[in-house]
Amino acid sequence: MAESWIVLSDEQLIAEVERITGYRFARPDLVRQAFVHASAAPTPGESNERLEFLGDAALGFVACEMLYESLSHLPEGELTKIKSLIVSRAVCAQIAEELDLCAMLSVGKGMNASALPQSVKAAVLESVLGAILIEAGIDPVRQFVRRLLEPQVQRACKAGHHRNFKSVLQQVSQLRGEGNPCYRLLDERGPDHDKAFEVAVEMGAVRYAPRWARSKREAEQAAAEATLRALGIVVDSPEGEPEVDWSAMPVAPDEGDQGSNPDGEDNHRMMSDDTSSTGPEASAA
Repeated sequence: MAESWIVLSDEQLIAEVERITGYRFARPDLVRQAFVHASAAPTPGESNERLEFLGDAALGFVACEMLYESLSHLPEGELTKIKSLIVSRAVCAQIAEELDLCAMLSVGKGMNASALPQSVKAAVLESVLGAILIEAGIDPVRQFVRRLLEPQVQRACKAGHHRNFKSVLQQVSQLRGEGNPCYRLLDERGPDHDKAFEVAVEMGAVRYAPRWARSKREAEQAAAEATLRALGIVVDSPEGEPEVDWSAMPVAPDEGDQGSNPDGEDNHRMMSDDTSSTGPEASAA
């Protein structure tokens, strides 16, 4: 037997979905299907899975469109990373919960309607988008998705780094005419299964304050953030979150581009050093 967290008639379900989405449906059957999980569907074709498939594509398209318009300074690789974050399963599941869509989903025996997995919650949102897309095309989907994702996109625009401080630092280093940053491994401690690594950034003749982390990658990111803070390029927002002050970015040298890699992951040097730096925020290497 199918069950949902709250029990609504077809008329109540449709009215509630129209209230949430701001779109008036002409095909009630699409609304009903969007809220039928595969475990509650008489046949596979009657579940919301096919609508989810369409809705996922529509959501991704509108997200890409928003990022393309809002983050004109970023290359394709960075836009792809941000897009994967703002339309992730976790984000979609959270939005579906906040809109109370999950409570209306019909699930079958063996599933707890009040404790659904993230993937199922996210699928409800995508199914609703798929239903709108089938009935009216991309325009009403765009209008609804833009309202949902605007806070996510604004946070991405404001932060400026998207948790990839190495990418920002590489841009800074290139603009300063110093080539690629060097990430110097200063020390590592602990057993093989629980190591910690100390890494410092070197740019030009300066070594910046080192940072420790549980992996080399995390230590490099932490060292990059510390360097950007020392340069005044990363500051704390009023909410205490790190963000890039684009006005503090250096001006490109006349020599032009020196071959940067926007992802900031592969085009750098990683070196080892037997000595540990414990000095001030920046010192001569």
